Amino acid sequence: MKNFFLILLLFISMLTQAQPKQGMKAFEINLPTLKGDSIRLSDFKGKVVLLDFWASWCKPCRASNKELAKIYPKYKDKGFEIFAVSLDESKADWKKAVAADKISWLQVNDGGGFDSRTAQKWDLYAIPTSFLIDKNGTLVAMDLEGKELEKVIKSLIDK
Repeated sequence: MKNFFLILLLFISMLTQAQPKQGMKAFEINLPTLKGDSIRLSDFKGKVVLLDFWASWCKPCRASNKELAKIYPKYKDKGFEIFAVSLDESKADWKKAVAADKISWLQVNDGGGFDSRTAQKWDLYAIPTSFLIDKNGTLVAMDLEGKELEKVIKSLIDK
């Protein structure tokens, strides 16, 4: 009987730590921006949001920034926002990467890498990782890129 409860407790623990899935509400994030003020993911309810996890040292992330820089201006005035969460431990490296990549969208930082509270809560195991969130705060897709990402953004904005 003791083993049953131990297994049940382990199973429940795993469920609470599982990466969010399509159809779930997005977990709250409240982190400091480049200017030092805190901002919450839920502040953007009513907009389509791409939640993008990245770091300055991640080459695929930096390449993804270049692609997002092409998409963001097309939709930012139509109800789309990118909420980028840097896992950089060095704020200086994070700030340099934002400047070098000419990132104009919202940036926040949770400086503990994969051990950060946010990375643990979202069960991140690789970056870049992104979640597309609809106007109601529901996860609709994960890791979309390029034309597929644009197609879904357009459909969500038009709803």
